[in-house]
Amino acid sequence: MKIPQAAEFEQIKAQVKQKIISDYGQTLFAQERPAASYETANKRMEETKEAIAILAAGHAVPFMGLQHAQLYTDKIEKGFILTPHELVAYGDFLRSFPRIKQLFTKNRSLAPKLARYVEELSEFSSITAQIAQTIRHQRIDPEANRHLRKIVRQIDQLESDMKKVFLKFLSQSKFLQDNRMIRKNERYTLPVRAEWQHQFKGSIIERSNKGSTVFIEPDAVARLNDRLILAEGEKTAIEYQILAELTGMIAEELPAIYQCLDCLAVLDVIFAKGKFCREIKGTPVEINQNERLVLDHVKHPLLGDAAVPLDLSLGIDTRCMVITGPNAGGKTVVLKTVALVCAMAHHGLFPAHHGQSSIPFLKGLSMDIGDQQSLANALSTFSGHMANIAEILADNQRNRVVLLDEIGSGTEPNEGAALAIAIMDALYRSGALLIATTHYGEIKQYAVDHPDFQTAAMAFDPETLTPKYRLLVNQVGESNAFWIAEKMQIPQTIVAHAAAYLSTKDYPLDKKTFALLKESRPKSESDGKFAKGDQVLATDRGEKGIFYQYADNGQVQVWINERMEVMAEKRIQLLIKQEELYPAEYDLDQLFVDHQTYKFNKDILRGSKKAYKQLRKQAKERE
Repeated sequence: MKIPQAAEFEQIKAQVKQKIISDYGQTLFAQERPAASYETANKRMEETKEAIAILAAGHAVPFMGLQHAQLYTDKIEKGFILTPHELVAYGDFLRSFPRIKQLFTKNRSLAPKLARYVEELSEFSSITAQIAQTIRHQRIDPEANRHLRKIVRQIDQLESDMKKVFLKFLSQSKFLQDNRMIRKNERYTLPVRAEWQHQFKGSIIERSNKGSTVFIEPDAVARLNDRLILAEGEKTAIEYQILAELTGMIAEELPAIYQCLDCLAVLDVIFAKGKFCREIKGTPVEINQNERLVLDHVKHPLLGDAAVPLDLSLGIDTRCMVITGPNAGGKTVVLKTVALVCAMAHHGLFPAHHGQSSIPFLKGLSMDIGDQQSLANALSTFSGHMANIAEILADNQRNRVVLLDEIGSGTEPNEGAALAIAIMDALYRSGALLIATTHYGEIKQYAVDHPDFQTAAMAFDPETLTPKYRLLVNQVGESNAFWIAEKMQIPQTIVAHAAAYLSTKDYPLDKKTFALLKESRPKSESDGKFAKGDQVLATDRGEKGIFYQYADNGQVQVWINERMEVMAEKRIQLLIKQEELYPAEYDLDQLFVDHQTYKFNKDILRGSKKAYKQLRKQAKERE
């Protein structure tokens, strides 16, 4: 089964991935496909349930060192030598095996399936003990090896002798930039002021960038430096040999370690799923083989607490559903919720619900949602939908769910409705469970008349003109077009005519004769010397105003004394251009209404509930 991109399941996978500890586990989960069999789907569901049971009991699986275990294992296999830091992490990883095994053995009654994963975990106590004995505080412990201990003591003695010699030179601080010995190019030196460099016998090892300091190795410490470099080289060789031996011990056990790594990476993924389901307050869902889709108060996992619970059922009394209702009422969210819950169930994930939800095992999940217009393929929106639906129709099999949004839209309504009904009938006869949304009355009636179809509507609050996003099963939704038009102050006569046309189809076809108008070209701002927003003077009255626009017959409209007046263009005189008065982005329209009216209009445009209530109040007062 392929999960459609419109289901937005990738967002769920991204959230689960954040909870996976290991790189290997993240790779496994990225490659995980929907369950190909009923048994696999059920197994995944049971494993997630058991992980939640372990977590709910207050246990934490000790996945120590697992994060980069795959990376370090690959390095060992390729012949690289692990660093002390990497060996410590790998030792933690190996040491976690018996602890994890012990946890699941004690809690076998809570997680019997998961306990089987850890039965084959091996113990590598000799390796972990050797790593712990050899490396302390991310460094090789000199006491862990006789040769290393000897050479470290030799280095300490050489450095001590070196400091005694340097003390004699450091007493001559007036010649030095800094009163300490500094290591340059593996040799200890004195930071001498450039002008005093001839006061010291020795070799210049390095100069500062500005040339003000010369780093000199005194002749008295040259031999000590040589012996120190040799000793440190010997120490590095011994440490490399120790790291190689520890890495080699691990390499000898790689086949068994790989088996354990595979097991723990799978557990890592399962527990990440469990953590995600707990986070969204998910409850296990039943997976059935009877093509029954039951959602019991299911919440969309990506919408959080704001999600409105969804209840629906298919495959019991009816196999298909047609959802109607206003735009932005939540119809598409219903389709996406169904798709997402089906996809999650086939990956062992479950949403928040009331416990009686049941998801069919699916071989196919198909969706046609959104604007399918494609400039690259020269497809219109309708053509894009049809191309998508053609692929859906070609997948002619049982055990699948098909979700179609606004089926038949984007073309001539009668043809679109007829085509939609034909498509739905073909999908129904192929055995698919179908949910479609529509505004078309013919499709609504088809669903009402068909014995294996059910209707559903999205709840709508007529008082506030807002959707409730709740699915009402066995109801037919209306678009509420007439109601909204009336509330938005479309004249009642027009709304009444529209209602009559809808029922009688008796459209006004009489031809009206219009008197010929004299051709004239109205004067525009580009033609005249005035522009909207200019400050002008009404010369006959001596009053200032704001120019609004040109009218007919040499007249203009000017805002004076908080009202719009019409006067002759020759009666006004320009005072200040609007460019000098207002910024470039300024909304000039607000100059010609009072502040309260301007704010009210803005609130209406942005959909303010308070403004709509005031609008309804005004309408009632007019009645």
